[in-house]
Formats: sequence, C-alpha cells, structure tokens
Amino acid sequence: MIKQAEAGEIELAYVDEAGFAPQPPNRSAWTKSGEVHAITAKRAQRMNVIGAMLSSGRLMLTKLWHSVNGLWFFGFLMALIARVSKPLVVILDNASIHTAKKMKPYWDLLEEKGMRFYFLPPYSPELNRIELLWHKMKYEWLPFKTFTPDELE
Repeated sequence: MIKQAEAGEIELAYVDEAGFAPQPPNRSAWTKSGEVHAITAKRAQRMNVIGAMLSSGRLMLTKLWHSVNGLWFFGFLMALIARVSKPLVVILDNASIHTAKKMKPYWDLLEEKGMRFYFLPPYSPELNRIELLWHKMKYEWLPFKTFTPDELE
C-alpha cells in the first residue's frame, strides 16, 4: 500500500484519536496504609482530537469538547472522504469505536463510497504514523512561554 501511495494511486490516511488536558490525569496515588489521600484530583475539561495524517502530507483534524464515540468518528470519516479525490485506505487500531458491531452499517456506507479499512495488529501503535504526532504534541514539544507585562515592553 505504501508503494501505491508513493505512486499516487491511492491515499493512505493514518487515523486516530487523542485527548489533551491542561493537567495530567491523576486517577490513582500512593498513600500510606491507614492514611487518607489528602490531595484532590484537579479535573479540567479535556479536548479530544480526531486526526488523519495523509500520505500526501496533509493533516486533517477536528476537535471535540466531549468524548469521541462511533458516530463522531463516522462523521469525521465522512468529511475525510469528501476531501480526498483518490481511493482512500484508512489505517486504524482496534479501538472499540472502530470495531463496534453496531457501527457496521456506517462502515458499510463508507466502503460503498470507496473507503477501505486496514486494521493494525493489536498493541502496535508504532505502526500508525499519527501516533508519532500525538507523542510529540503531548510529551516532546516545549510549552509556550508566558511573559509578564514588564517583559513585553
């Protein structure tokens, strides 16, 4: 498929979702036996992103301020196929919103429109190129520097 994409015959779309929050989630913590955990978990609204990294070099994203479900994912794929003129192969992991049986009629509709799906082997995120982008965005890029009013003068 990579050779077909390089020859311009098809478009590959590495698709996945990622969540971003201003504070990392702290769902659990260590506390000495018999003591009460004294730190409250700070919760902030989480922004979820669905993205497609295309073999042509384009990046398509949408953001949601709520959980991504199968219908939102289907809507993203419908928008994606409308913007790609070549035969489109979507590369996905095996997340439940990608494989849920109740979503089969939606996937069938996308296949009728010419979209093909390629599911990666389980536990192999390194094969989905968009995972590299999520990693950089979350862990490698330095946060923006904030300036005091005096520094701006």
